Amino acid sequence: MGKAPVTQSVTELIEPGLLANGLELVDVEFKKEGKNWILRIYIDREGGVTLADCQKVSRLAGDIIEVEEVIEPVYTLEVSSPGLNRVLKKEKDFLKYSGKKIYVQCHAPMDGRKKFTGILTGFIDQSIHLEVDGQHYTIPLNLVAKANLVIEF
Repeated sequence: MGKAPVTQSVTELIEPGLLANGLELVDVEFKKEGKNWILRIYIDREGGVTLADCQKVSRLAGDIIEVEEVIEPVYTLEVSSPGLNRVLKKEKDFLKYSGKKIYVQCHAPMDGRKKFTGILTGFIDQSIHLEVDGQHYTIPLNLVAKANLVIEF
């Protein structure tokens, strides 16, 4: 089974249970690292997640995935918070973090560059609005390879 179907299937199977428990599904990754397959589930909640939240989701997800048989190879399941530099993928992520500093990497160059770090000024019509050193950029979401928060200390 390919990566996209696994992540999509896992998302569809576990998201209702997470929502029912007051948790947000931030991201699901399924990839090979060395010789091992890793399924990573990132969760969050207002005020942050606890170790108990991660353990609960691990049991819930592991049981559902096993029963539904959505993953063929042997894999390791990891459940964690998205961290300080959390990934931004969905419209709600960009709306929630408007005004924050983010990093965006594009699939193809825009205005001669593929990487942008600046202030997220909005998300309109499936496009990220970003201010970088006084310049404004509108980056269509379908051009984004990766986007995440930038932590400043």
